[in-house]
Amino acid sequence: MKLKVLGCSGGIGGAHARTTSFVVDEDILVDCGTGVGDLELDALAGIDHIFISHAHLDHIASLPMLIDSVGDARGTPIVIYATAETIRILHSHIFNWLIWPDFSSIPDRHRPFLRFQSIRLGEPVRLGRRRITALPAQHTVPAVSFCLDSGSGQLFYSGDTGYCPEMIAAINAQPALRHLIIETAFSDEQRGLALASRHLCPGMVAEMLSELQVTPEVHISHLKPGQGDRIMQQIAGYEPRLQARRLEQGQVLEF
Repeated sequence: MKLKVLGCSGGIGGAHARTTSFVVDEDILVDCGTGVGDLELDALAGIDHIFISHAHLDHIASLPMLIDSVGDARGTPIVIYATAETIRILHSHIFNWLIWPDFSSIPDRHRPFLRFQSIRLGEPVRLGRRRITALPAQHTVPAVSFCLDSGSGQLFYSGDTGYCPEMIAAINAQPALRHLIIETAFSDEQRGLALASRHLCPGMVAEMLSELQVTPEVHISHLKPGQGDRIMQQIAGYEPRLQARRLEQGQVLEF
């Protein structure tokens, strides 16, 4: 499997600040932030599956526009995979005919442009040989992390989370983990804000990395604009056993 980073920033402002979104093997999106808008129309029309970690705007900003742009060009609905709680939030607050049309009933409920598929923690979605599994995360709204499994290797994506022992256990349970994408939204000076908003800061990331028994390549995402260099310097200052690198827009990870 190949994952390409469409966006991995914690905010906007400039050509390389796109919010979280990854395209996998050209037919899957993992989260749907502003980076999705850089895809050409044909590429958007080729997306069959969208996995949503949680309903915060920076992770779903492009979702309504994507459906609107390509829904009538496809013969089958785009399937959105999310927990029941996240689907309820999306239905209630986005696809509610007030903010955006309910494309799960357009043009009608028998032939919709999108279909919601509820997922549960620990139960993999199988797409051919590929498996994508929702796993624990701790955030201010219902949220999950994802493990992507090609059959020969895994990639683990934390989504938005605070310090989460259950996530650490889930990461350690992956026998052939190649890549770990983990968020770090705030610097250590903003640890209180990180705790309140259930995000990570460098000290917490270093603690999580110290508890890992696996040895993936570690990629840091969700850096707040203007704070990226400071956050990466602070992570390096802890001298973690696993070297952490900044995730970059356009980067491709294979597993």
